[in-house]
Amino acid sequence: MKNITRICLWSGPRNISTALMYAFAQREDTKVFDEPLYGYYLKNTQAKEYHPGSEDILKSMENDGEKVIEFMMNEAGKPVLFFKNMTHHLLDLDREFMKDVVNVILTRNPEEMIPSFAKVIENPTINDIGYAQHSELISYFKSKDIEPIVLDSTKLLQNPEKVLRAFCNKANIDFNENMLKWNMGARPEDGVWAKYWYANVHKSTGFSKYKKKTEAFPEYLLPLLEECQPHYNTLLPYAIS
Repeated sequence: MKNITRICLWSGPRNISTALMYAFAQREDTKVFDEPLYGYYLKNTQAKEYHPGSEDILKSMENDGEKVIEFMMNEAGKPVLFFKNMTHHLLDLDREFMKDVVNVILTRNPEEMIPSFAKVIENPTINDIGYAQHSELISYFKSKDIEPIVLDSTKLLQNPEKVLRAFCNKANIDFNENMLKWNMGARPEDGVWAKYWYANVHKSTGFSKYKKKTEAFPEYLLPLLEECQPHYNTLLPYAIS
Protein backbone atom coordinates (compact mmCIF):
# COMPACT_ATOMS: atom_id res chain seq x y z
CA MET A 1 0.00 0.00 0.00
CA LYS A 2 1.39 3.36 -1.04
CA ASN A 3 1.51 6.52 1.05
CA ILE A 4 1.12 4.88 4.44
CA THR A 5 1.39 7.30 7.36
CA ARG A 6 3.18 5.54 10.20
CA ILE A 7 2.65 7.32 13.50
CA CYS A 8 4.99 6.33 16.33
CA LEU A 9 3.83 7.56 19.70
CA TRP A 10 6.67 7.83 22.24
CA SER A 11 5.00 8.16 25.62
CA GLY A 12 5.73 7.78 29.28
CA PRO A 13 3.43 5.44 31.26
CA ARG A 14 0.20 6.74 32.83
CA ASN A 15 0.06 9.47 30.16
CA ILE A 16 -3.36 8.76 28.54
CA SER A 17 -1.46 6.97 25.77
CA THR A 18 -4.05 4.17 25.74
CA ALA A 19 -6.88 6.70 25.39
CA LEU A 20 -5.03 8.23 22.45
CA MET A 21 -4.65 4.76 20.91
CA TYR A 22 -8.39 4.20 21.39
CA ALA A 23 -9.09 7.54 19.69
CA PHE A 24 -7.11 6.51 16.63
CA ALA A 25 -8.79 3.10 16.63
CA GLN A 26 -12.10 4.85 15.87
CA ARG A 27 -10.80 5.89 12.44
CA GLU A 28 -11.74 3.55 9.60
CA ASP A 29 -8.47 4.42 7.84
CA THR A 30 -6.30 3.47 10.84
CA LYS A 31 -4.91 0.31 12.44
CA VAL A 32 -3.47 0.57 15.96
CA PHE A 33 -0.76 -1.45 17.72
CA ASP A 34 -0.29 -1.61 21.49
CA GLU A 35 3.31 -1.27 22.76
CA PRO A 36 5.01 -3.60 20.24
CA LEU A 37 8.41 -3.09 21.94
CA TYR A 38 7.25 -4.10 25.43
CA GLY A 39 8.53 -7.68 25.13
CA TYR A 40 11.91 -6.46 23.88
CA TYR A 41 12.14 -4.06 26.83
CA LEU A 42 11.29 -6.71 29.42
CA LYS A 43 13.67 -9.27 27.92
CA ASN A 44 16.59 -6.86 28.11
CA THR A 45 16.04 -5.13 31.48
CA GLN A 46 15.44 -5.96 35.12
CA ALA A 47 11.90 -4.62 34.68
CA LYS A 48 10.74 -8.18 33.99
CA GLU A 49 11.27 -8.90 37.69
CA TYR A 50 8.71 -6.34 38.87
CA HIS A 51 6.35 -5.56 35.97
CA PRO A 52 3.02 -7.35 36.54
CA GLY A 53 2.37 -10.20 34.10
CA SER A 54 5.85 -10.03 32.58
CA GLU A 55 6.02 -13.78 31.87
CA ASP A 56 2.76 -13.67 29.90
CA ILE A 57 3.87 -10.52 28.09
CA LEU A 58 7.14 -12.11 26.98
CA LYS A 59 5.27 -15.17 25.70
CA SER A 60 2.65 -13.12 23.87
CA MET A 61 4.87 -11.05 21.58
CA GLU A 62 8.10 -10.71 19.64
CA ASN A 63 11.05 -10.07 21.96
CA ASP A 64 13.60 -9.13 19.27
CA GLY A 65 13.54 -5.33 18.97
CA GLU A 66 15.06 -5.22 15.50
CA LYS A 67 12.37 -7.61 14.22
CA VAL A 68 9.70 -5.41 15.81
CA ILE A 69 11.02 -2.30 14.03
CA GLU A 70 11.18 -4.26 10.77
CA PHE A 71 7.53 -5.24 11.28
CA MET A 72 6.50 -1.67 12.05
CA MET A 73 8.17 -0.38 8.89
CA ASN A 74 6.75 -3.11 6.62
CA GLU A 75 3.24 -3.55 8.00
CA ALA A 76 0.46 -2.39 5.69
CA GLY A 77 -3.32 -2.86 5.51
CA LYS A 78 -4.54 0.64 6.32
CA PRO A 79 -3.51 4.14 5.17
CA VAL A 80 -2.63 5.14 8.76
CA LEU A 81 -0.75 2.91 11.21
CA PHE A 82 -0.59 4.04 14.84
CA PHE A 83 2.07 2.44 17.04
CA LYS A 84 1.66 3.24 20.72
CA ASN A 85 5.12 2.94 22.29
CA MET A 86 6.72 3.71 25.62
CA THR A 87 9.85 5.82 25.11
CA HIS A 88 11.92 3.79 27.56
CA HIS A 89 11.17 0.63 25.57
CA LEU A 90 13.53 1.87 22.83
CA LEU A 91 16.65 1.08 24.85
CA ASP A 92 19.62 1.01 22.43
CA LEU A 93 17.76 0.22 19.19
CA ASP A 94 18.96 1.89 15.99
CA ARG A 95 16.75 4.96 15.52
CA GLU A 96 17.36 5.44 11.81
CA PHE A 97 13.75 4.38 11.10
CA MET A 98 12.48 7.51 12.86
CA LYS A 99 13.20 9.66 9.81
CA ASP A 100 10.47 7.75 7.95
CA VAL A 101 7.65 7.99 10.53
CA VAL A 102 5.61 10.69 12.25
CA ASN A 103 7.15 10.89 15.72
CA VAL A 104 4.88 11.99 18.56
CA ILE A 105 6.14 12.59 22.09
CA LEU A 106 3.44 12.41 24.77
CA THR A 107 4.34 13.75 28.20
CA ARG A 108 2.58 14.52 31.47
CA ASN A 109 3.32 16.61 34.53
CA PRO A 110 5.42 14.26 36.69
CA GLU A 111 3.71 15.62 39.79
CA GLU A 112 0.57 13.82 38.58
CA MET A 113 2.13 10.93 36.68
CA ILE A 114 4.57 9.54 39.26
CA PRO A 115 2.03 8.80 42.06
CA SER A 116 -0.24 7.11 39.51
CA PHE A 117 2.58 4.87 38.28
CA ALA A 118 3.69 4.06 41.83
CA LYS A 119 0.26 2.57 42.56
CA VAL A 120 1.16 -0.31 40.23
CA ILE A 121 4.97 -0.40 40.51
CA GLU A 122 6.38 0.69 43.86
CA ASN A 123 9.61 2.64 44.15
CA PRO A 124 10.01 3.54 40.46
CA THR A 125 13.19 5.11 39.11
CA ILE A 126 13.60 7.65 36.32
CA ASN A 127 14.46 4.79 33.94
CA ASP A 128 10.97 3.32 34.47
CA ILE A 129 9.03 6.37 33.36
CA GLY A 130 10.63 7.88 30.29
CA TYR A 131 11.34 11.52 31.16
CA ALA A 132 15.10 11.36 30.60
CA GLN A 133 14.53 9.37 27.40
CA HIS A 134 12.21 12.10 26.13
CA SER A 135 14.99 14.66 26.55
CA GLU A 136 17.36 12.34 24.70
CA LEU A 137 14.83 11.94 21.89
CA ILE A 138 14.41 15.69 21.50
CA SER A 139 18.17 16.06 21.20
CA TYR A 140 18.31 13.22 18.68
CA PHE A 141 15.53 14.74 16.57
CA LYS A 142 17.30 18.10 16.52
CA SER A 143 20.54 16.45 15.40
CA LYS A 144 18.72 14.71 12.53
CA ASP A 145 16.45 17.61 11.51
CA ILE A 146 13.38 15.57 12.46
CA GLU A 147 10.45 17.64 13.69
CA PRO A 148 8.41 15.72 16.27
CA ILE A 149 4.88 16.47 17.40
CA VAL A 150 4.78 17.07 21.17
CA LEU A 151 1.63 16.52 23.21
CA ASP A 152 1.05 17.26 26.87
CA SER A 153 -1.64 15.13 28.53
CA THR A 154 -3.07 18.05 30.48
CA LYS A 155 -3.47 20.24 27.40
CA LEU A 156 -5.02 17.36 25.46
CA LEU A 157 -7.58 16.67 28.19
CA GLN A 158 -8.42 20.37 28.51
CA ASN A 159 -9.37 20.64 24.83
CA PRO A 160 -9.31 17.24 23.06
CA GLU A 161 -10.80 18.36 19.76
CA LYS A 162 -8.56 21.40 19.33
CA VAL A 163 -5.38 19.52 20.18
CA LEU A 164 -6.30 16.48 18.07
CA ARG A 165 -7.13 18.71 15.10
CA ALA A 166 -3.72 20.36 15.40
CA PHE A 167 -2.08 16.95 15.82
CA CYS A 168 -3.73 15.58 12.67
CA ASN A 169 -2.81 18.71 10.73
CA LYS A 170 0.86 18.30 11.70
CA ALA A 171 0.70 14.60 10.77
CA ASN A 172 -0.86 15.47 7.37
CA ILE A 173 -3.98 13.41 7.97
CA ASP A 174 -7.60 14.54 8.18
CA PHE A 175 -9.15 14.99 11.61
CA ASN A 176 -12.06 12.63 12.27
CA GLU A 177 -14.69 13.48 14.89
CA ASN A 178 -15.02 9.77 15.71
CA MET A 179 -11.69 10.12 17.54
CA LEU A 180 -13.47 11.89 20.40
CA LYS A 181 -15.71 8.97 21.45
CA TRP A 182 -15.43 5.20 21.82
CA ASN A 183 -17.40 2.36 23.35
CA MET A 184 -16.79 1.43 26.96
CA GLY A 185 -14.69 -1.70 27.50
CA ALA A 186 -11.58 -3.40 26.19
CA ARG A 187 -10.34 -3.43 22.60
CA PRO A 188 -8.97 -6.46 20.69
CA GLU A 189 -5.68 -4.61 20.18
CA ASP A 190 -5.05 -4.39 23.95
CA GLY A 191 -1.89 -6.09 25.12
CA VAL A 192 -2.16 -8.90 27.70
CA TRP A 193 -1.05 -6.33 30.30
CA ALA A 194 -4.34 -4.41 29.98
CA LYS A 195 -5.80 -5.94 33.16
CA TYR A 196 -3.05 -4.30 35.21
CA TRP A 197 -3.05 -0.86 33.62
CA TYR A 198 -6.20 -0.09 31.61
CA ALA A 199 -9.03 -0.10 34.18
CA ASN A 200 -9.78 3.62 33.80
CA VAL A 201 -9.75 3.73 30.02
CA HIS A 202 -12.01 0.65 29.89
CA LYS A 203 -14.56 2.60 31.95
CA SER A 204 -14.36 5.61 29.63
CA THR A 205 -16.22 6.58 26.46
CA GLY A 206 -13.92 9.45 25.52
CA PHE A 207 -11.23 11.71 26.92
CA SER A 208 -12.00 12.48 30.56
CA LYS A 209 -12.29 16.09 31.60
CA TYR A 210 -9.04 17.24 33.18
CA LYS A 211 -9.12 17.43 36.98
CA LYS A 212 -6.08 18.65 38.88
CA LYS A 213 -4.85 16.16 41.46
CA THR A 214 -5.65 17.24 45.01
CA GLU A 215 -3.99 14.56 47.14
CA ALA A 216 -0.59 15.31 48.64
CA PHE A 217 2.43 14.14 46.67
CA PRO A 218 4.04 11.13 48.42
CA GLU A 219 7.11 12.34 50.27
CA TYR A 220 9.21 9.28 49.42
CA LEU A 221 8.80 10.07 45.70
CA LEU A 222 10.01 13.69 45.94
CA PRO A 223 13.61 12.88 44.87
CA LEU A 224 12.25 11.23 41.72
CA LEU A 225 10.05 14.26 41.02
CA GLU A 226 13.11 16.52 41.28
CA GLU A 227 14.89 14.34 38.73
CA CYS A 228 12.00 14.33 36.27
CA GLN A 229 10.79 17.93 36.48
CA PRO A 230 13.62 19.51 34.40
CA HIS A 231 13.00 17.02 31.57
CA TYR A 232 9.28 17.81 31.59
CA ASN A 233 10.01 21.55 31.65
CA THR A 234 12.20 21.13 28.57
CA LEU A 235 9.41 19.45 26.62
CA LEU A 236 6.47 21.62 27.66
CA PRO A 237 7.23 24.64 25.41
CA TYR A 238 7.01 22.37 22.35
CA ALA A 239 3.58 20.98 23.23
CA ILE A 240 0.47 21.73 21.18
CA SER A 241 -1.84 23.94 23.23
